[in-house]
Amino acid sequence: MARLTRYQARRISAVVVAALAFGAFVLLNPKAYEYASQLGFSDKLPDYKAEQSKADSTLAKDVLENLAVKDKYTEQKYYRKAFYDSWGMTASGCNTREAILARDLKGVVYKSNSCKVESGTLEDPYTGKTIHFTRGQDTSSAVQIDHVVALSNAWASGAALLTKEKRYEVSQDPLNLLAVDGPANQEKSDQAADTWLPSNEGFKCQYVARQISVKYKYKLWVTPAEKLAMQKVLANCPEEPTRGLENQ
Repeated sequence: MARLTRYQARRISAVVVAALAFGAFVLLNPKAYEYASQLGFSDKLPDYKAEQSKADSTLAKDVLENLAVKDKYTEQKYYRKAFYDSWGMTASGCNTREAILARDLKGVVYKSNSCKVESGTLEDPYTGKTIHFTRGQDTSSAVQIDHVVALSNAWASGAALLTKEKRYEVSQDPLNLLAVDGPANQEKSDQAADTWLPSNEGFKCQYVARQISVKYKYKLWVTPAEKLAMQKVLANCPEEPTRGLENQ
């Protein structure tokens, strides 16, 4: 084997030192995640945890008090593919969208030899309307699957600092997904509780409680304005429980 020249040896040493320094920077600085993931280093990153104390109560108002309160994180630009490219598959072999439709609609009819929902009826939690869903190019959008904590809101409240795998969980978790009225979902867009709440008064407490549940489960924070809006809603329903946190 040919011996390396002194110049080649120096170049190799410089590359090794640079790689080790970059790796140390990434591991010691969770905010470096996006820089690293874009270069293929995401698997080497630790799971970042926002400051959060253990909740002793499962009431939404109490769990809210255990969430960290911070301003939005804007150092890294949000992009949806940081969470997922397409719906994942459930253990039954159906994609997540179909599973949520089957869970939330009543009188579900499936396409033959398929787990795709052909039709059903939704008692929409956001508007209180009854929506008759029929699959089709011009009709499917009447019912949409909403991320209760919008992904861009999740991104700005800590998810940008989570591992890619954990962000995927946020996007696919049934706790964070609801079948809802399409126009209401579009109106909500990526707004948090301080700028958007369901028009259905009877669902506001459940909506806020579910958002708190998702944020607690994934160690996300709330902004001061978001927390105040949630507190105002929960003042009308102090016994409202959180969802899905029994083993947290």
